[in-house]
Amino acid sequence: MPGNYEDKIFLIEVEKIRPNPFQPRQEFNNERLRDLADSIRQYGVLQPLVVTRKEVEREDGSLFSEYELIAGERRWRASQLAGLKQVPAVIRTGDQSDKEKLEMAIIENLQREDLNPIERAQAFFRLIKEFNLTHIEVAKRIGRSREYVSNTIRILNLPQEMLDALASGKISEGHTRPLLMLTDRPQEQITIFKEIIFKRLNVRDTENIARRIAFDKIRKIETLVEPEILELEEKLSEKYGNRVKVEKKEKGGRVMIDWSSEDDLKRILRMMSEVKPQSILEVKDEINSQEQVVKEEFEIDTENVKEKNLDNRESKDDEENLYFIKNFSV
Repeated sequence: MPGNYEDKIFLIEVEKIRPNPFQPRQEFNNERLRDLADSIRQYGVLQPLVVTRKEVEREDGSLFSEYELIAGERRWRASQLAGLKQVPAVIRTGDQSDKEKLEMAIIENLQREDLNPIERAQAFFRLIKEFNLTHIEVAKRIGRSREYVSNTIRILNLPQEMLDALASGKISEGHTRPLLMLTDRPQEQITIFKEIIFKRLNVRDTENIARRIAFDKIRKIETLVEPEILELEEKLSEKYGNRVKVEKKEKGGRVMIDWSSEDDLKRILRMMSEVKPQSILEVKDEINSQEQVVKEEFEIDTENVKEKNLDNRESKDDEENLYFIKNFSV
């Protein structure tokens, strides 16, 4: 084989190719692999794999060629499913370092958008941790900003439950930003995470809630919120099943109830409509009216007791007078 063959495509036996040990992609969707295999059976492998080549010595002293994947592991796996014996590949010359193999695998996957957010974050972290690259150096190699690299790596700070949900698609990468805002408030973080799952909150709603919680934290630190207000917020939140905020102003105030969907809003309004609205004066009049009724009933009972006692006494007097001498006649 000629020395310079990077610009040429060769047919290589599938069984002689080994996967890249630095492959950042960990998950391969079996259903998509089968779909790709069906396409390969019909049209073949349209885009060549990228491999490195090395000579391996057998026990008898003879040499044979072995290839290691740099890019195209998904196509290689699908080709095996399709029953192909050979696949097209471009052979990279020279001895690539481990860092170069990882870099090329990351870049190839990023260009094809084949990495999920967790795999991408782990790949960036490996480049920084194992190969001593800075965030800026990683950003230059992949053609992204330093902020993009830093924010991607921060995803790994989420609890495992949230990482699993992100990898499986239950939450999006956009949801991780507001969740990371609450890293120092784990209880609120897990609450919002569950709301994302069960109430299907979009990214904007999740960000608004996270900012609200962060603002409440500052509010409680900077200004002493009355315990009665906090207790009222807690009771209303428990009643309506949504986050409630009560703001007390110099004159009056306002109550704000979060809702996640139109159905959620209708439910809250329905709960409110089932309760008869009353002013403070109405409530006071109702209490006074109830007290008056009790007072009147007590007075009536008292009169009945007095009349009953008087009748009993008169009856007793009559019995005694029957034996009085003036009641007898000759």
